Amino acid sequence: MGVSLLSSSPAFLVFFSFSTFCLLTDPALGITRHYRFDVKLHHVTRLCHTKSIVSVNGQFPGPRIVAREGDQLLIKVVNHVPNNISIHWHGIRQLRSGWADGPAYVTQCPIQTGQSYVYNFTIVGQRGTLFWHAHISWLRATLYGPIVILPKRGVPYPFAKPYKEVPIIFGEWFNADPEAVISQALQTGGGPNVSDAYTINGLPGPLYNCSAKDTFKLKVKPGKTYLLRLINAALNDELFFSIANHTLTIVDVDAIYVKPFETETLLITPGQTTNVILKTKPKYPNATFLMTARPYVTGQGTFDNSTVAGILEYESLPSNVHSSISLEKLPLFKPILPSLNDTSFATNFASKLRSLGTAQYPANVPQKVDKRFFFTVGLGTSPCQHNQTCQGPNGTKFAASVNNVSFVTPTTALLQAHFFGQSNGVYTQDFPSSPIVPFNYTGTPPNNTMVSNGTKVVVLPFNSSVELVMQDTSILGAESHPLHLHGFNFFVVGQGFGNFDPNKDPAKFNLIDPVERNTVGVPSGGWVAIRFLADNPGVWFMHCHLEVHTSWGLKMAWIVLDGELPNQKILPPPADLPKC
Repeated sequence: MGVSLLSSSPAFLVFFSFSTFCLLTDPALGITRHYRFDVKLHHVTRLCHTKSIVSVNGQFPGPRIVAREGDQLLIKVVNHVPNNISIHWHGIRQLRSGWADGPAYVTQCPIQTGQSYVYNFTIVGQRGTLFWHAHISWLRATLYGPIVILPKRGVPYPFAKPYKEVPIIFGEWFNADPEAVISQALQTGGGPNVSDAYTINGLPGPLYNCSAKDTFKLKVKPGKTYLLRLINAALNDELFFSIANHTLTIVDVDAIYVKPFETETLLITPGQTTNVILKTKPKYPNATFLMTARPYVTGQGTFDNSTVAGILEYESLPSNVHSSISLEKLPLFKPILPSLNDTSFATNFASKLRSLGTAQYPANVPQKVDKRFFFTVGLGTSPCQHNQTCQGPNGTKFAASVNNVSFVTPTTALLQAHFFGQSNGVYTQDFPSSPIVPFNYTGTPPNNTMVSNGTKVVVLPFNSSVELVMQDTSILGAESHPLHLHGFNFFVVGQGFGNFDPNKDPAKFNLIDPVERNTVGVPSGGWVAIRFLADNPGVWFMHCHLEVHTSWGLKMAWIVLDGELPNQKILPPPADLPKC
């Protein structure tokens, strides 16, 4: 990877100065890389609308973290804004380092104004693309950036080395303050206002009003291969993505290598990453090409029905083309994306994803199961407070739940309460392993759509193998839910439509080379089955990565107990851990 690619990011300067300083350590064990994140307000203009946003180091999107597998990261986050802040390093395993995971009131109290916290973790057994984002309220609307994990020094990719590597991070832009948007929605009980644009690397592109100058351009040379590191950091939307007249080869998802396959279009949910190889045309094509993304929509609520576009631009004009021909006069090709609700594309795309499954990169799927769980995930309602008119279904408030338990965020961090044995009044250990009241999950919904509320957790013994089936429900409409599990990767061993059948469906599970990820879409009107090994002691959040559903309570937590050996126990909390 050329330095020219990475040097565009100011964060790289920090990375370079510190990493060269630390090269005296054993390269086989990795090096220590230091970053400083100053969380500040700064003004940004998009769609001819200027506003103050919360950002890191005055950058939007935020700075790029670059490391190698095996490196230790020390990232000092300093909060200069009125909001409480916490940062999640999405997809990092955090082996025994749960204090650095980041979800507010789960593994830490947030960093208060004027305070700082050093996130200290080591990257173990991961290489590819992940990302970091705020993990409190809706601040991740502007607080996000890429994490690029290179293989250990001297270890090649399991595909030809690309000419260049380019992070492409999708986001959502709100002209309003996203904190005000969710605050109003929670107050009224209705659905939140939708975003005003999608963005590629913070830019909305030419299909939006007043945004032609704010367009991401990928300048390429003919006959080269480019590794595009795609990240969906949007708040509430799964996205289709395509580049006109070009084929993409999927090689990695969620920082795990997959069996390569070609596609014209891909689907990426919030919380997911996808590395693709782009082979450029062998000769200068006398054309430019749009790359576009727009939402895959399954729910019944309102959504941002717009399209973000960037431009793929071939650099060198050949000598036989007169230099006065401007790029504007070249033909511009546009990709054709699937229809907004194309669930059959979503299903077919997901079914093509398989672990690489080689001796070097095996798929260690748990073959036996110690603990089985069946979770319904979906929407519901909560009663409206007295003397208030609510804008949810039939005068109620929108809610969301797992097994009909809508998670109540505690005021003490769960990990602290667990570690110090002070769970009383913070959480209970009675999260149901299956729905308390079974029903026809994808059929006619029950009359009573009210959820229960609580801060309930599941406790797992260390090293137990877990099978979890997540079932979408038709309550307030079937909908795809991208579920993210902190602290683990999991294997997606099966999925289907309708109600999961425990007698017939497991026979069809793929236990050989299922895809391994940290975020998976529960199919609209269907189910997905995952397996993982509970080999990471701590408290681990699991939630829908559609931020609106998380705000409504579609979240829960797992506690994995310490093992018997010293290296099977969570490390003690750091001295600068924020206090509530």
